This record gives sequence, C-alpha cells and structure tokens, in this order.
Amino acid sequence: MNRYLLFFALLFVYQTTTAQINDFYSVKKDSSGFVLAMKGASHLASLPLKCILQEFPNKTSHTSVNDSDHVLLPRQLHPSFYGCFDWHSSVHGHWMLVRLLKQFPQLPEVGKIREVLNTTITAENIHNEVKYFSLPLTASWERTYGWAWILKLDEELAGWDDADAKKWHAAMQPLTQKIAELWMKFLPKQTYPNRTGVHPNTAFGLVFALDYARKLKQTNFEKAIIEAAKKIFLRDKNAPALWEPNGSDFLSPALEEADLIRRILPAKEFLNWFNGFLPLKSLQHLTVLPVVSDRADLQIVHLDGLNFSRSWCMKGIASALPAGDARRKLLLASAAKHLSTALPHVVSGEYGGEHWLASFAVYALID
Repeated sequence: MNRYLLFFALLFVYQTTTAQINDFYSVKKDSSGFVLAMKGASHLASLPLKCILQEFPNKTSHTSVNDSDHVLLPRQLHPSFYGCFDWHSSVHGHWMLVRLLKQFPQLPEVGKIREVLNTTITAENIHNEVKYFSLPLTASWERTYGWAWILKLDEELAGWDDADAKKWHAAMQPLTQKIAELWMKFLPKQTYPNRTGVHPNTAFGLVFALDYARKLKQTNFEKAIIEAAKKIFLRDKNAPALWEPNGSDFLSPALEEADLIRRILPAKEFLNWFNGFLPLKSLQHLTVLPVVSDRADLQIVHLDGLNFSRSWCMKGIASALPAGDARRKLLLASAAKHLSTALPHVVSGEYGGEHWLASFAVYALID
C-alpha cells in the first residue's frame, strides 16, 4: 500500500464531517497527496492579508533602554514585520503568502499579495530590521522561533524564477545573513536545549535552520547545526511525553525533537534512537487530541496550532520508519486526525488564532 494512502484516506473521512472544509481541500485521485483547493488557498491567504498591515493590537516584546526607544511604535521598530500582532507571526504570514503565490499563480489575491509584499519587503525596510538586531539587548531577541521563520521565508524565495521573488530575496539577504551569523555564534554556547512547547523550542528552530542551510547550500551552517543537534539531543531517552501538552503549547517537545533527529541520522540509526526515545505508551499518548476550551484566549488557542505541528511531525516521523512498523500506521492515522480536527478552526473569528494559524495549516499541508 502507498505509504500515504492510509494518511490521506483517513483525512478524507475526517473532512466529510465539515462541508466547508471539503470545499477547501481534497485528496488526489491516486491518494498520493493532499490538495489545497483554490478556494481554500484564497480563504487562507485572506487572513495574513488582513493583518500584515494591521499595526494594532500589537505585542512588540521590545526591551527599552531609554525613554526615546520606549515610545517607538511597532511600525517604527519593525518596518517590514510590524503587523499580525507580533513580529514572528508577521514573518510566517509573509512566508505563507509567498508559498501560496508559488503554488497558485492564478489565485484571485495575487495582485493584492504582490502589492503588500512590495510594500513590506524593501531594501530600506529590511535594512532597518537588521539595525534592530544591533541595538543593546536585542542579540537574543526572537531566538530561535522568529529566527527560524526568517530563514524559512528566505528559503521559500530562493531559486524561484519570478521577478518579484528575486527582488524580495535580494532585499532579504542582509537580514537572513544577520540571523545566520547570530545562530552560528549561539550554537557553540547552547549547552542545553529548550524543551518548551512554545517559541524557544530548540528542535523546531533547528529543523527550519537545517532545511534552509541545505536548500541554500550553506555547508558550514549545516555542519554546525548537525553537530549542535547531536551534542544536545542524541543521548536523550524515554522522553517525558506523558506530561504533554502544557496549557499553551503549539509544539510538541518530543515530536519536534524526533522530527529533527530523523533529518540528521541514517535510517537504521534513527530507528535505534527513536526506539529508546519514545516508548509506545508515550507515542500513543501523543495521539490524543488536545482540548481547546477557549479560542478567544490567546494562550489556550495555541493548542489549535499544536494539532497542526503534531500532524506535520507525525507524518515526517512515519516516513522514516520501516514500512511494516505498526507505529507508522498509528502516526499516519493520528496525523490525519489532528490536521482535520484543526482545519475548521483556522478561521474562528478570534484574532488570537487568525493572526497566525493559517501559516501552520499551510505548512502542515505540504507533502
């Protein structure tokens, strides 16, 4: 059986419970992949388009060193990425729009998307974004979640034969290079990983950084990432996954770590590591859907994001397991269930979720 057949067949079953979702997504006829329909892409694109130029409400997370920088507005602090409530959400909103532009060149919102990105991703704006990381107390700002999404955005632009994309990619380079430099300086100093289920999660950041380094053939960066990942993760055993999730998680510490390690070890070595890292009981626990009790709560709504990130991690980990491994079926079935459960809630009417969840949905839908 095609290794994706079970995943997408189950996903189709879950989809049929929501008519709107069936209008937005479908399964390929040969069951080889999941298809985001034009209507779904248009609907998802509308969310970052609505907030990328929306300055308030805003959470800058800025640390002031004097009265003059304390009173700066979000747009003054971050001329490219000031919208969508916070900097990192704006960045991955930009990534999502680029992704959809590439995948759907006939999207009704193409003109609007290009207009917005031509407004935000300019050489002058990016120059000022770079300057921010040279201010006092900012070297660790957005480490490493925001750093990761900057690299993911640039990775998406790199190599795209499109006039606007080439311009945006060129404009991004000073910021991308700054982030890579900061990361290279940080990696040797990171004695311990952050195993949180929110922004500072080390494994999540390293996954995106590794994908970026490989796509842009930055071999020194790739080597440093792999060495750091092995140093801080390879000795791990019996992950305390039964403690997951915390009440504001949008990442699974255990699954994110496994998703990283599968990228850096040969198949047999990964299997041996995974066997000792995540016992079956713990893995089964992670297939239980999180309860999202209040989508108006800015922390509780993170759990909708956890559904998406668990889904992409489970699908990735399953691809690294032997075809006959029972855990493979378990992971694919759970990935489908988590994804289909979260999709109807991307558009909840609550800004706490709408300003960022669409990006997670699009990333989870990537084959």
